[in-house]
Amino acid sequence: MDCIEIEGGMPLHGEIPISGAKNAALPLMVASLLTDEALHLSNVPHLADITSLANILAQHGVEIDVQREGGDIGGDVVVMRAAEITSTTAPYDLVRKMRASFWVIGPLVARCGHAIVSLPGGCAIGTRPVDLHLMGLERLGAEIELAEGYVTARAPKGLVGNEVEFPFVSVGATVNLMLAASLAKGETVLRNVACEPEVTDLATCLIAMGAKIEGLGTRKLRIQGVERLSGARHRVLPDRIETGTYAMAVAAAGGEVVLKNGVGRLNSAVIRVLKQAGVEVTEVANGLQLIKNGARHKGVDIETEAFPGFPTDLQAQFMALMATCEGTSKIRETIFENRFMHVPELARMGAQISVDGDCATVTGIERLKGAPVMATDLRASVSLVIAALGAEGLTSVNRVYHLDRGFERLEEKLSAVGATIRRVRA
Repeated sequence: MDCIEIEGGMPLHGEIPISGAKNAALPLMVASLLTDEALHLSNVPHLADITSLANILAQHGVEIDVQREGGDIGGDVVVMRAAEITSTTAPYDLVRKMRASFWVIGPLVARCGHAIVSLPGGCAIGTRPVDLHLMGLERLGAEIELAEGYVTARAPKGLVGNEVEFPFVSVGATVNLMLAASLAKGETVLRNVACEPEVTDLATCLIAMGAKIEGLGTRKLRIQGVERLSGARHRVLPDRIETGTYAMAVAAAGGEVVLKNGVGRLNSAVIRVLKQAGVEVTEVANGLQLIKNGARHKGVDIETEAFPGFPTDLQAQFMALMATCEGTSKIRETIFENRFMHVPELARMGAQISVDGDCATVTGIERLKGAPVMATDLRASVSLVIAALGAEGLTSVNRVYHLDRGFERLEEKLSAVGATIRRVRA
């Protein structure tokens, strides 16, 4: 099994290109099931999760052509056409690899009137049930049956618009219901929806395909169902999680880096806490400039929240940064109940972290020490990379297949700005 070795203590200088957002590309790819025409997506990151979802869509009958865009960002152009849905079943062997694959249930039942989808798998950071997805589909008239690990959804006469209010904000349920409601008869009103930029990016693409959606970026979406959707061309927005991750890497290692195509408005909460910690962040013509020299960063308290709050997908990375802060930092995780699995691994490097329920207290030390560590999930894995960049000595990060799910060309991007990092093949 591959590992990544990092020799810490090297400041970073130069430019890091930000890839297209994985969390935007995945629902955009699923939208291809809603039309028999071609959907062209550009700036799609080349990641394991993208490949996994492409395999799932292919077995439903989607024809997929992938072309390399080129340039320093290196995103893909993915052209998908579901001229005919050849299967409405998403089997366990494919769906278990990633939770986003469950989103196919909404488009399949909307277009075909029937879908059988395995309950999903994915990172072990919490239970993340799909009950809100199913509740919403039932509100649109689908008959739902659960048996032997599969969900069967039926709406032989088509879905019918209705009002759906989510008891709490869920990106996945918002995505699934938005996709399904686009082809439902009549009007659907979704309340207490997620307003993450990736959700808005999906809505923008659906509108280009002919959907009628109002309320983008708010907690209420109004969707007028249409009989059919057409193809479209859409460019995936830059990855705000990758942007925040590399920003924290610069803060941990020191130096001066421009995050090319990083967007300030997508990362306002992260920028605010980095500035509080003593990192200089400036919007420049081609992205975001990060400067961290001299004094240790200061401890800052955060609480993860739905957008526009501090993202849960950056909590582990921020904890790695705070491990060498001056003073203490309190980090409260409100989204997932099992997202502190990186704490024991950071402790192997000398971090002083105590956990009490959903709150972690980080007491900063002068410097971490390199050590062999093990990744437990996608974001935890990259937090160990951040810790290693600022640590003294050699760190080996094992089980890096998690990294390959969500970070495109990580070693190449960090090496280009001065990090001593290499992948050791098993």
